[in-house]
Amino acid sequence: MDNGAETVRYGVVLVTAGTREEGEAIAQNLVEAKLAACVSLIPINSIYTWQGVLHKEEEWQLLIKTDLAKFEILEAKIRELHSYEVPEIIALPLVAGSEPYLAWISEQVKA
Repeated sequence: MDNGAETVRYGVVLVTAGTREEGEAIAQNLVEAKLAACVSLIPINSIYTWQGVLHKEEEWQLLIKTDLAKFEILEAKIRELHSYEVPEIIALPLVAGSEPYLAWISEQVKA
């Protein structure tokens, strides 16, 4: 296990989408553009306040595995593709990971 700075460069970026179709379109675009190694989609229920109104929505959670050096470009691409005025785009750093998996991320996400 690598606990050094090299591991922290990888992360999972969380994005919610209103429909499966939108989530899949964002995911496919990110992978094809080499901004993400893999995107997993999970159906979720979200409760939040937007413009003073409480919302309870079915959404799709995207778990985007990437090299965080690409975050700014990734964020710009998501904003370009996303239908929400203010989409969730948050990055969680990986503090440890399987070296073969991290190497695979590196191969997929071109610098």
